Amino acid sequence: MNKNKLKNIAGLTLIEMMIGVIITSIIMAAMYTTYSVVNKTYSQVTDRAKISRSGRDIIEMLMRDVRMSGFTYFLGINDRSYPTETYLEFLGGDVAPIDSHDPLIIIKNQLGHARMPAGSMPTPVTKWDADDMCCDKIHIVYDDFNQNDATQPYKRYKVTYYAIPTSEGTDQRYAVYKAKESWKQPLTSNTGTWDSNCSECYSELIRDHVVDMEFIPFDQEGRVLLNSNSAGDKMDVMNLYKIRTVDIRLTFRSHKEFYRTEARAAKPREVKGLGDRSRDYQDKFLRDSVVVTVHTRNIGT
Repeated sequence: MNKNKLKNIAGLTLIEMMIGVIITSIIMAAMYTTYSVVNKTYSQVTDRAKISRSGRDIIEMLMRDVRMSGFTYFLGINDRSYPTETYLEFLGGDVAPIDSHDPLIIIKNQLGHARMPAGSMPTPVTKWDADDMCCDKIHIVYDDFNQNDATQPYKRYKVTYYAIPTSEGTDQRYAVYKAKESWKQPLTSNTGTWDSNCSECYSELIRDHVVDMEFIPFDQEGRVLLNSNSAGDKMDVMNLYKIRTVDIRLTFRSHKEFYRTEARAAKPREVKGLGDRSRDYQDKFLRDSVVVTVHTRNIGT
């Protein structure tokens, strides 16, 4: 082979190859950084959407039940010899909230429910942190009718929303439950009792990772109908039938850490309450609130 031709063959020097490797590495690093940012942003948007969607689902349940509070069924004249209106015993006033038939009772800062299934609630029910605001409890009572039930055609139900502490490893949080009970009183009886073991009854988890659940009732003039925000305080008996609207706030926490860094002590992340129940956090979790006003339809009318 002609040696002069070999001298004219072009090639890459070691320096050129190193420059190519460096440029390729920079491009790959930029692509990975871009992917990480996009993936992180997508995860954050997904987490926020999950919180919002779950919040809306519970709010819809609460709105439907609050609007049913105080509903009474009137059958009128009929060909089955049923009473024209409810014959069910009514317990109200100073009766314990768990036994009361009053349409809507709110208890501030109280966890748990006495008629939960055995073994499903920690004893005693205490807050994970003395500074926690979780959570209010609400009892909702309404009537119904089943013409095919000759033993007890008139029905009465109590729905209770409550929270209990739960944990998974070191992750300590709260969960919201919903319980439904039925008043048992046959046509032949003058008294009855609440039954939590009927075919229609249940007590089930409806949402985990809850930060707070707050209920504020108002009268037609917009005045708050609670005595105070002290633990275990409930509405005054005289105010139970003045409720026209209920403000509801549910605050949820992300399942996983959301922010890259913790908040500074001088500038924490604040979760605002409807009243004086705001609290600051410095961890990396996202907390988001859903607030609605629900009009009662069957109380005081």
